[in-house]
Amino acid sequence: MRIAVPRETAPGENRVALVPESAARLAKAGCVIVVERGAGQAAGFTDAAYHAAGVTLVADFATACAGSDLVLKVQRPSAPEIAALPPNSTLICFLSPATSSSQIQALAARGITAYAMELVPRITRAQSMDALSSQATIVGYKAALIGAAAMSRLLPMMTTAAGTIAPAKAFVLGAGVAGLQAIATARRLGAVVSAFDVRPAAREQVQSVGATFIAAELVSASSETAGGYATEQAADQHQRELDAIHRHIKDMDLVITTAAIPGKPAPRLVTEAMVKDMRVGSVIVDVSAEAGGNCELTVAGETRVVYGVSIIGAVNLPATVPYHASQMYSRNLQTLVEYALKDGVFRAEPGDPILDPMRVTASLQPSH
Repeated sequence: MRIAVPRETAPGENRVALVPESAARLAKAGCVIVVERGAGQAAGFTDAAYHAAGVTLVADFATACAGSDLVLKVQRPSAPEIAALPPNSTLICFLSPATSSSQIQALAARGITAYAMELVPRITRAQSMDALSSQATIVGYKAALIGAAAMSRLLPMMTTAAGTIAPAKAFVLGAGVAGLQAIATARRLGAVVSAFDVRPAAREQVQSVGATFIAAELVSASSETAGGYATEQAADQHQRELDAIHRHIKDMDLVITTAAIPGKPAPRLVTEAMVKDMRVGSVIVDVSAEAGGNCELTVAGETRVVYGVSIIGAVNLPATVPYHASQMYSRNLQTLVEYALKDGVFRAEPGDPILDPMRVTASLQPSH
């Protein structure tokens, strides 16, 4: 089976789908790996490292993909890239299926079997393939660092020649993988951290990383899907959550919002009225900006100062730590390919518990 790894072309994307270590493992499993020159350069993986891993280096996207059975990417392909994909081949990447109808239709028209890494099911067998979780770890870590750097005050308590400085207060909305990592990082930086999430399992998880869980009375078993994701709330329940957040957020120095609902816009949890009541000089880092933002004043990719509060619309944070982000994503992909590799073919059996939920288009034949 021939596997293509092209260079990412999306603006600001520094990751690569397959790092040399994973490429070498798949090559040993009998795969032919073809990598576009410079594909790993921005992430710190040189062409020489790929050559040493036993892969073939080629000049451009079209050459890499020509004759390939499987194409591995980070971001969804552009229209010219889709046109260069071999008919009846297989594509695996982040596809953002809820907002990619035109790309998905183009892939289907070309006969491409496309699998979305966002749709890896949250089951035990697929845990090592869960790219959303691996990348969310970086999102939470970087969100805390970005917030700390943007603040007008220090996070930790300090005893100085000028007296003792009280620790800053940080509040994390959403306690999934990103939120828990944001809590842990803010705690390591010395902040006093609190958090909120609507899911029942979140309270114990928040407390386990040393934060205070607020408004526990608003947690409901109906707020969580079987896969562990949050669900949309009824209007009255959502209003009670907003009221609790409003009461708490007034005293916060740093707010990190990470709440998300798969396939839907990010829930609005921070209103303009809340921002108006926050301390001047405080910071909001909204990592759900690309999905519309948890704060109604967020603009994706921009930092705004409203009522004296800095609102950072953080986008694609994993690409800002491309070495480790690529390493983790590559391991997710490697495990997925190894799982589906049968007699030298990437094959999804009917009813496959991992691949079936991930498939967004289907071709006429398996990849050889």
